Amino acid sequence: MRHFLGLLLGVVVTGILLAGTGWASQDAARGVVNGAAAAVDPVRDTTALIGLGAMLAAGLVLGLVVAGRVSPLATFIPSMALLAWTVVYLLDVHRALGLVPADPSMSPEIVQAGKGMQNLLAEGVYAMIGIALFIPVLMPSRWAGRQRDMEEGYDEESSPSGSYY
Repeated sequence: MRHFLGLLLGVVVTGILLAGTGWASQDAARGVVNGAAAAVDPVRDTTALIGLGAMLAAGLVLGLVVAGRVSPLATFIPSMALLAWTVVYLLDVHRALGLVPADPSMSPEIVQAGKGMQNLLAEGVYAMIGIALFIPVLMPSRWAGRQRDMEEGYDEESSPSGSYY
């Protein structure tokens, strides 16, 4: 049951990482123009701060899944999605970018997320996150369930009186 819940959590984390970081990267990058930081006034333009906040939330989800005591499938599913997409990008750029939802007939938020996904994929950010998510899969202790201590199961009242054992 633990691994099934980890599988479901992995699918949700994949969606959060892809859509969330893609959408937020476009808003967070509004203050950067041609590689030079432009003056972003948070009072007048809070969109960049909302994008940074969304990136922080995605980072929090990533950290909780990596450090949490859940099934390793919760990190394996998103790591394989991100690493596989990176491999497809390395082999065929046009096919990898064709997987992004960037059709102008879609919602503007989805198109914005798609453009952000393209940027993060091209810059190697998704490859880096995929590798970081794969590391917990390699730890054998993550695959085994919690073991109960032998002392917790011992009950003094159940032993016969006068017995040393």
